[in-house]
Amino acid sequence: MRDYTYPPIIVTMKTMFKIIGMKFQITGAHHIPRSGGAVIASNHISYVDFIFNGLAAQPSKRLVRFMAKNDAFEHKISGPIMRSLHHISVDRAAGEKSLLDAIEYVRAGEVVGIFPEATISRSMEIKELKTGAVRVAAEGGVPLIPMIVWGTQLLKTKDHPSDLWGRGKTIILKVGEPIDVTGEDPVAETALLKERLQALLAEAIAEYPIGPEGQWWAPASFGGAAPTPEEAKRLDQEELAERAARRAAREAEKNAENG
Repeated sequence: MRDYTYPPIIVTMKTMFKIIGMKFQITGAHHIPRSGGAVIASNHISYVDFIFNGLAAQPSKRLVRFMAKNDAFEHKISGPIMRSLHHISVDRAAGEKSLLDAIEYVRAGEVVGIFPEATISRSMEIKELKTGAVRVAAEGGVPLIPMIVWGTQLLKTKDHPSDLWGRGKTIILKVGEPIDVTGEDPVAETALLKERLQALLAEAIAEYPIGPEGQWWAPASFGGAAPTPEEAKRLDQEELAERAARRAAREAEKNAENG
């Protein structure tokens, strides 16, 4: 794939991070192969995770193609950028198409980034995972690489004010050992992926320069004040219900205008 915008965007972002004093702790980057396809499966705690996850692939000189909601591709500003970076559009109403696209990418030697939780984790824990990451890696015949990003929730996440500049903030990226998957039992292999992610998350929290005790951005199970997984699930359900109600209201308004 020809990449005219990806490299200069990376250089620009790295320069900006340096100017604002953002700190990075990246471990395990050597697990990302220097050539050939791979799937990176990461936790999801912020709206900007994908901006930082790709940095872990820089030591291997790889560009990561992320799977993202089609809303980002339809936006008049972000759409052209997402397409120029060769990311993969995900239509949740027709998700199988995006999985086939991802399989085609990894078979062509690309590194594909997937957030198997599908949505941001309000609890900051690892949510239940979709089996898509395992299926893409298995069908593509490539390694499945677990990754944890930590600290991005301090920049922009659900239910909290944004601090996109993140001056002086620390971002941790931990890349785990590749998992060889066969796809014979996607549910069991996804459970293994979750275990690996949970272990990496515990390491990241322990290594973070600020302790989790009492912090809104840390899991309750680590002494933080984030919602428990059960509370987070309830908030997610309420959010989905509100979205559905807004869609229904818009449809009703359109129908009324059309007579």
